[in-house]
Amino acid sequence: MFLRILLLIFGVYACSTAVIMTKASTVHSTLLAAYRLLVAVVVLSPLFLRDLKRSEKRFGWKDFRRTLWPGLLLAGHFLFWIVGARMTLAANATLIVNMMPVVMPFFLYALIREKLTRGEFLGTALAVAGMVLLAGGDFHISTRSFYGDMLCFVSMLLFAFYLALARRNRQAMSIWLYIVPVYFIAGVTCFIVSLFFVSPLAIHSTKDLLFIVGLGIVPTVMGHSILNYSMRHIRGQTVSIANLGEFVFAGLMAFFLLDEIPRWSFYAACLLVVGGAVVALRAMPPEPQKISTPE
Repeated sequence: MFLRILLLIFGVYACSTAVIMTKASTVHSTLLAAYRLLVAVVVLSPLFLRDLKRSEKRFGWKDFRRTLWPGLLLAGHFLFWIVGARMTLAANATLIVNMMPVVMPFFLYALIREKLTRGEFLGTALAVAGMVLLAGGDFHISTRSFYGDMLCFVSMLLFAFYLALARRNRQAMSIWLYIVPVYFIAGVTCFIVSLFFVSPLAIHSTKDLLFIVGLGIVPTVMGHSILNYSMRHIRGQTVSIANLGEFVFAGLMAFFLLDEIPRWSFYAACLLVVGGAVVALRAMPPEPQKISTPE
């Protein structure tokens, strides 16, 4: 379990690099989301084909159906976040999208009847308090930002549902037979949407091409794949709390790479979020050997 926790921490760090590369890229956001997902598909295809060859059954409609909704949810998460974050204040968007631990228990209970432990409840309270402290001082509700706030809220719900489905499907197939089709469906969906905004060839520099490859490999192949893997082996609410650590890593990288100096609330929020994750991890009960997966 210790190695899985270390892997989860690395996965959260890998996801946090997305904001740095996205800020540095000039490619339209919808196209960037599409290409990062399709790059991940290309990189992981050999593992998908390997597991498909080893599998006793073919990848049929039932398997595709298991990956269809997570793929559409992931695409929706990227697209709603892109639009919503541009319509509201940065503090609003940051706070809303990081409220996932508040809604994750409802998805987990609805899908697999997984209830919060006392430690997870306390860890969630600490982590959410940290996020409120981080953005609370700058959080504002106005008519102008209301629609952006709602889109960010929808984006957060889609991301939580996407990860909860990974938990639900954890014994249905191997991680690669599951995650590669998910990335493919999400990438194609984002690509189709991007055609309404920009040319699919709107990549004007080698630098942007490198950022696309970087986004595909680091936050997607490494980050999202590890989150999906962790949802199979670590309790879902604990993963959602640990995922809040993205802002910790992102803030530190922004300080060293982009000269963005965090406020005092950033450090206080870091302590609360890390403390919440530690409490949840220490209180995590042993995983049952089998789980019944409702169809």
